[in-house]
Amino acid sequence: MEVEVKLRLLDAENHSLLKEILSPFHLKKLNQKNVFYDSANGVLASQRAVLRLRSFNNNNDETTRCVLSLKAKPVLINGVSRVEEDEEEIELLIGKECGFENVREVYDWRGLKLEVDESKFSFGVCYEVECENDDPERVKRELEGFLKENGIDYKYSEMSKFAIFRAGKLP
Repeated sequence: MEVEVKLRLLDAENHSLLKEILSPFHLKKLNQKNVFYDSANGVLASQRAVLRLRSFNNNNDETTRCVLSLKAKPVLINGVSRVEEDEEEIELLIGKECGFENVREVYDWRGLKLEVDESKFSFGVCYEVECENDDPERVKRELEGFLKENGIDYKYSEMSKFAIFRAGKLP
């Protein structure tokens, strides 16, 4: 079970401000490309499941790693996501195609791994901060306090990136 706090940053300005504030804690940048699979009649979606191939690219746009994930029965309530997940690393050659691009900046902030995302879809860009943790309510309180204290506008995420991708429009 993957449990994450997911807070949607309202715009590029808030995304840039958060990255600037967190810059002393920056660990790495991950360029991710995501491809989602389902049958023509949406068998996986009808079962509330997602099959995703994610490739990780370095700064020279070379694929360094690919992970196949099956996620099922997601629940996203008040900015806390819980989803059953199974992941397997796969061969690099399989991961060359792109669904949508996600640039993820990773920070070590107060002992938490914060992931600040910029997701680029063909129909627009959205921004999100995520933190996977076994105590999401505590992390959410701490993160919300930090964002408010620094004047960063956000709201609770209401849709997963896959749901946004399938909807073809930003929330």
